[in-house]
Amino acid sequence: MYTTELDKAAATAIAPIEAEDPTMLAAFEARVAADEFIEPKDWMPDAYRRTLTRQISQHAHSEIVGMLPEGNWLTRAPSLKRKTILLAKIQDEAGHGLYLYCAAETLGTSRQQMIEALHAGKAKYSTIFNYPTLSWADIGAIGWLVDGAAIMNQVPLQRTSYGPYARAMVRICKEESFHQRQGFDLMLALVNGTAAQKAMAQDALGRWWWPTLMMFGPPDDNSPNTAQSIRWRIKRDTNDELRQKFVDATVPQAELLGLTIPDPELRWNEVRGAYDFGAIQWDEFYAAVQGQGPVAKDRLKARRAAWDAGAWVRAAADAHQAKHARAAAA
Repeated sequence: MYTTELDKAAATAIAPIEAEDPTMLAAFEARVAADEFIEPKDWMPDAYRRTLTRQISQHAHSEIVGMLPEGNWLTRAPSLKRKTILLAKIQDEAGHGLYLYCAAETLGTSRQQMIEALHAGKAKYSTIFNYPTLSWADIGAIGWLVDGAAIMNQVPLQRTSYGPYARAMVRICKEESFHQRQGFDLMLALVNGTAAQKAMAQDALGRWWWPTLMMFGPPDDNSPNTAQSIRWRIKRDTNDELRQKFVDATVPQAELLGLTIPDPELRWNEVRGAYDFGAIQWDEFYAAVQGQGPVAKDRLKARRAAWDAGAWVRAAADAHQAKHARAAAA
């Protein structure tokens, strides 16, 4: 769901591209430039493999951690209809995490390793999930804004150069479009309700707008991995380009809802044909990356607890698989 570049140190930890075999590297670069898919058994530079592993695993972790703020409201949904919609959405997020962990495993890192890195605080997930869901309107804001930003980020990933990732994104994008519509529909119901309900929707927009803009990652001039990722077709657009597209698409939706985006500098620029918007507080973003978000510790605590509580399920599945393998061998 989220592919923000969260680890500056990783950019310097990868072996220099100059160390690769020049003939193999040239052939790889030619295939990527021709928009061919790179498949798991194909030769690839170590930097490409590690960049993809980092990005896909962060994406997978974000899908899984992203279930937590929504699960917090599952038992408090105001109607059976809203509960079933939210339950379906949470189920989708679990599936997205599964697809993405599988894609990342084709690069040579096991799911166990990725999850252990997450639980140890070594792997990152989208900073957006380090914020709490304080009201039912937050569920609408997450669907409308957060999943709307995810779609903006993920649609180009259907053409990313790594085949398993691109194919996983086809289904994920279809389901994310449902999530965005669900969120907008919830917000629409609130703004057409009582004054208190509209105020709740406005409050949620006020709290989620800026963290959502941060989801696209740091500005291009402070994004160490973007240039290489663009050249290798891992990404198709820069962070700032995607952020601008999101603002341009979302402002008219807010106007339709009758809600006010919390940015006094927001205005249409006739010359650029796009919206100008205010400065993002990047100190807050980097603090959230380092686990200082309002509920960051709670998120990891919940994930570790769920992993430990599910140990018996994994053991039973392994035993079942081993039983069938023995029967097949006999």
